Amino acid sequence: MNQGNAIDIQHVTRRFGTHTAVDALTLEVPQGVIYGFLGPNGAGKTTTLRMLTGILDPDQGDIHVLGGLKPSAVRNRIGYLPEEKGLYKDMRVADVVAYFGELKGLSHREALARATDRLQTAGLGDWIKSKCNALSKGMSQKAQVIATVLHDPDLVVFDEPFSGLDPVNSEMVLELIKQFKREGRTVIFSTHVVEHAEQICDSVIIIDRGQKRVAGTMAEVKAAAERTVILDYEGNPGDLAALPGVIMADDSGQHAELTLADDADAQALLNTLTGRVRIRRFDTREASLKQIFLNVVEEGDREAA
Repeated sequence: MNQGNAIDIQHVTRRFGTHTAVDALTLEVPQGVIYGFLGPNGAGKTTTLRMLTGILDPDQGDIHVLGGLKPSAVRNRIGYLPEEKGLYKDMRVADVVAYFGELKGLSHREALARATDRLQTAGLGDWIKSKCNALSKGMSQKAQVIATVLHDPDLVVFDEPFSGLDPVNSEMVLELIKQFKREGRTVIFSTHVVEHAEQICDSVIIIDRGQKRVAGTMAEVKAAAERTVILDYEGNPGDLAALPGVIMADDSGQHAELTLADDADAQALLNTLTGRVRIRRFDTREASLKQIFLNVVEEGDREAA
């Protein structure tokens, strides 16, 4: 166990009845990084995050956080925003944010002062005395993020923080996560929006069926992936995944990302496509995180079948 890590997970398994939600997971997360948890629905992300925060205990294995401590021993140094979010609708905004701070050890006076100040800084000053049911979804999300970190935790854990947010409010959450890193905190978050993880994460893990499939720094994950062709086109290319040398195609119509086999001939592929469509762009480059994610999940589906 590395005492410099924010998180050490060693051979952790968690079951619910006969279902294994997390299967022999091992993972180390250094302090002061942004770490993304990716995976399809039911992959085990939320269960893992709940074990990291001490809400659940593993059936097997060990979890240590913040320099070798059990999560249950340092709950006041952890901030957790669950996927099933919600504020008390009939409470005033400042009061409910302060209440969550008090649950993490702040005095009432300090919690209310911090809540008032940070809500004003976040542009919610006009809503401090309003009831929570008057907030829009974006404002409510912003208030909950403030409540999650009101006690200045060293480890911040977000479960699907972008769920249901429009682009403006998604950008707001991204900026807050980057700010937390600048302040020296470690940020862990799960998301289905792979592009967000690619934008800001130092490292990622892809979990599927409770197991670690890929993990490492963003550079390591991309370096280990297959070659990719970015294709912009006009016309009907047919089934791109059936072309020679193509392992997988993420085709959105007029734009596609093609994963190539190791022995694929990119020039031959270009020649084939030239006879079918008008090509605006044909670039060979490292795979996007989205394509790596899709490849990992598809491989897991094949193994399961």
